[in-house]
Amino acid sequence: MNIFLENYGNSKLTPKQILTDPVLFLAFGFGSGLVKKAPGTMGTVAAIPVYLFCVQFNFWIYAGLTLIATVAGVWICDIAAKKLDEHDFGGIVWDEVAGYLITMLFVPFSWQALLLGFVLFRVFDIVKPQPIKWIDAKVTGGLGIMLDDVLAGVFAGLVAWFLL
Repeated sequence: MNIFLENYGNSKLTPKQILTDPVLFLAFGFGSGLVKKAPGTMGTVAAIPVYLFCVQFNFWIYAGLTLIATVAGVWICDIAAKKLDEHDFGGIVWDEVAGYLITMLFVPFSWQALLLGFVLFRVFDIVKPQPIKWIDAKVTGGLGIMLDDVLAGVFAGLVAWFLL
C-alpha cells in the first residue's frame, strides 16, 4: 500500500521531480503534500515545526516571517501551479503553512493553543464559509491559491483568540 501518488498534476511530475525542485519542495510543504489522502492536513502538520521555530522570536519578527511566507507563497504557489499545469492542485500546501502561521499570530504560545489553532484552521480551510468560498472559486493564480487560506487563518485565529 503506497501513501504517495505515482505522478502529480497534469504535467505528471514524479515525487523525485517535486522533491528536487526548490520551488515545488516548498509548495508541497517540504514533501508533506505528496500524500494521497488529506494533503492539506499534512501540510498543516508540516507547518507546526515552522511555527515552533518562529514563535521563539518576538511578535514583530514572528509577524514579519509570517508576512514573508505569505507574500512569497503567492509566487511559490503560482510557479508550482504552472509547473504542475493545474490550478490549486491538492498537493500544493504552502498556503496551509502560511495560513497556520497566520492563525497562530493571534494567540500566545501554549500546547493547547497549538492544537486549537490546528483544528480551527483545518475546519475553516475545509468548510470554507463565505467569503472564503467565493474567493476560492473566483480568484485565480498564486493569489487565489493563497488568499482563501489567509482568510481561513484570520478567521481561525480570531476564534482561537476569543476562546483562549
